[in-house]
Amino acid sequence: MAQLLAFVIAIIWAFGAGRRVYRQARFYQIEEYKTARYLRWLLSHPGRALPLRPLAAWGFAVAVSMFTDTVPGSFALMPYLAGLAAALVGQHPPAEAPIKKQFVATPRARRILATAFVVMGITGLLVFRFVAQEFSQTDRGLSIVSGLLGLLLLLAAPVWLVLGNWLMTPVEAVLRARFIRRARAALAAVNPRVVGITGSYGKTTTKQFLRDILNVRYKAYATPKSYNTMMGVCIAINNDLANDYSVDYFICEMGAYIRGEIRRICDLTPPDISIVVEVGPQHLERFGSLENIAIAKYEIIKALKPTGLGVFNYDNPYVREMHDRGYPAQRIAVSRAVDPAAVTDGVPRFVASSITETLNGLSFAVTDTVTKEEAFFQTPVVGEHNVTNILLATAVAVHEGVRLDEVARRVRRLAPAESRLVIQTNERGVHVINDAYSANPVGIISSLKVLGMYRTGRRVLITPGMVELGDMHDQENARLGTLATQYATDVILVGPRQTAPIRQAVLATAFPPERLQTVNHVAEAIAWYQANLAAGDAVLLLNDLPDTY
Repeated sequence: MAQLLAFVIAIIWAFGAGRRVYRQARFYQIEEYKTARYLRWLLSHPGRALPLRPLAAWGFAVAVSMFTDTVPGSFALMPYLAGLAAALVGQHPPAEAPIKKQFVATPRARRILATAFVVMGITGLLVFRFVAQEFSQTDRGLSIVSGLLGLLLLLAAPVWLVLGNWLMTPVEAVLRARFIRRARAALAAVNPRVVGITGSYGKTTTKQFLRDILNVRYKAYATPKSYNTMMGVCIAINNDLANDYSVDYFICEMGAYIRGEIRRICDLTPPDISIVVEVGPQHLERFGSLENIAIAKYEIIKALKPTGLGVFNYDNPYVREMHDRGYPAQRIAVSRAVDPAAVTDGVPRFVASSITETLNGLSFAVTDTVTKEEAFFQTPVVGEHNVTNILLATAVAVHEGVRLDEVARRVRRLAPAESRLVIQTNERGVHVINDAYSANPVGIISSLKVLGMYRTGRRVLITPGMVELGDMHDQENARLGTLATQYATDVILVGPRQTAPIRQAVLATAFPPERLQTVNHVAEAIAWYQANLAAGDAVLLLNDLPDTY
C-alpha cells in the first residue's frame, strides 16, 4: 500500500513536470532553440528556475511527516495523504502573464518535446524503482523521497527540454540538409534573378516596396513577413516559389545574429543584386560590436559575382564604407541627406530632396544624378526613414529597366509593412499608430515625429523600449526617453526593468511626472488608453517585446 501511494505521489509530480516542460517549450521556441540564450533567460530571474509553490508544497509534506513521527499512535498513512496534497498543489502551475506569441507545435517542436518526455519518464522510473527498493521498510521515508523525486523531475523540466533538443540534433541536421537541398534544387529550376536584402533594420519594408514596384513590369516574389533565416528562406522557396516558373525576381530578405549566417543564405540563394539598408546596434549584444555587424552585413556584397550590382544607403557611415571599397564594379548609392546639386560624380546616384511629411504621407523629389532625370514622389507611407527604403527600391527598379516616372506612379500606391507605422482610426475616433513590430535608434525618431503631428488631443506613447542593444542599451533608451518628452503628452512604459533608463531620462526633463506611468504588461497599457482616450487623441505603440522579456 505504501509503495502504491508513493508511486501515485511521484506520478502526480511527474504530470506537473510534463506540463512544465510543455510550458517552457514556448520560451525555448521564442529563443529559436538556442540553449545558451534560453538558459540565460531562465536563470535571469530566480522564480523561473526555482518556482516557490512546488518547493513550499513539498516542504509542507516533509513537515507533516516529521510531526507525525513525534506523535504516539499517529495515523500511519498521514505522511502519504500530506504527500498527495502537496503533489496536487505543487504541480499546479501558476497563472501565466498575458501571452503574446503562442507555442507553435511545429514538427521540430514535437520531436523535441517527445524526446524530452521519454528521457524524463525513463529517468523517473529508474530512480523510483531504486528508491522503492531502498525504502520498502521505511514507509514515511518513502513518502518524503517519492515526493522529492517528483519535485526534482518538475524542477528539472528545462533540463529535459535541453536534453531533448541535444539528442535530436543529429536528426535535425539530416532533416535540415534535406530541406536545404530541396530548396536549392527548386530555386535552380525556377532560376529567377535573385535580389538579396540585409540590414540591421528596414529589410522587410524595403523588400516589400521593391516587390510592389517591380510588379509594375515583372513578376516578383518576396520572402513573406520576416522570413529571413536559412530555414525561413527554405520554407518560402519550397512552399511558394517551387514550380512557379513565371517568377522573374526572387527578393530574399537575409538576417543574421552571428557572422556567417548571411554567407550561408547567399550560398543557397546566390544574389545577382545585393542591397544593404542600415548598420546599427540592433542585436548588438549578440554581435558584440558595430564593426562585427558591418562585417556580417558585408557578406551579402562579397557573395555577388563581379558582374553583380550592389546598392548602398550612403547616409549610413558603415554602409558608405562598404560602397567605397569598390566591389562590385556596378554600385549604386542613395541618399536623403545629400544636396543633389552638389553631386558631380554620380555618387550617390539617387538623391531625395525637398522632403515633406504630413499625416497623409511623404512627398519628395528624386534626382538621378547620372542621367539628371528628376521625378516627384508622393506616397501614403509615413516615417522619414522610409524615404531611404523607397530610394533603395528605386535604384534596383531603374537598373532593371523600370523608368523613374513609372516608379513614381507605383510609389503612390505603396503600403507600410505589417505593424510598421500603420495608422488606423478606431471606432471611437482615436488614432492608433502601430509601430509595434520592432524599434531601433533610427526608426524611433520617425515614429515620434508622426505622433507629434497630431496636435488636437493627447498624444500617448506606449513602449517597452529597445532591447538587444548591448552596452548601448541605457544610452539609446535614455535618448528615447528624452525624445519622447518632445512629442508625447503621456508616456506609458511596459516593464519596469528594461525601461528604467527611459523613465530616468523622462523624469530628468520638465515632463509632468503624473503623465508618466509604468505597467507590467502591454495589455494594461492598452486597457488604459481605451478607457481614457477620446476622439482626436493619438497613441503610438512603439515596439512589442517577446514573452521572454
